[in-house]
Amino acid sequence: MNDRFPRCIAHADMDAFYAAAEQRDDPSLRGRPVLVGGTGRRGVVSTASYEARRFGCKSAMPMAEARRRCPEAVVVPPDFQRYKAVSDKIMEVFASFSPLVEPLSLDEAFIDLTGTGALLGPPEQVAARIKSGVREATELTVSVGLATTKFVAKVASDREKPDGLTIVPAAETLAFLW
Repeated sequence: MNDRFPRCIAHADMDAFYAAAEQRDDPSLRGRPVLVGGTGRRGVVSTASYEARRFGCKSAMPMAEARRRCPEAVVVPPDFQRYKAVSDKIMEVFASFSPLVEPLSLDEAFIDLTGTGALLGPPEQVAARIKSGVREATELTVSVGLATTKFVAKVASDREKPDGLTIVPAAETLAFLW
């Protein structure tokens, strides 16, 4: 794309995807701690909203432990059909920026933007447009990392969650990783 990004990879990762979708669709859940996952004795948290994360709740945690940490949390069973429908919209947004989209799950993907500069503009602006495109299509936020490798882009996307944008030009990669 340019000297700053000889190869340009974006990693887009939705913010607390299942919980955010539940909060979007049920206004009574907004601003409240939400745990999406199994409700049985052996249930596991699939996603914790950022409000629940403040209490130490996180994905893959036993639901019983999450409920001990955050007794006021609302537990919602997952609705994977709905999440898949939202994911399809998200992936359409990604594909509008590049034909080279590599989904990792329903809520994250690598987007290879190498060589798209003449058509789409500077990578920093493209990453910002990916974020706004997802918000417009889904009313949800996404964090994006932009770098010259998949690994660094993935690390970067997690840096400023939620709703973050972290840009790591080639010359700054080593310092960023340190």
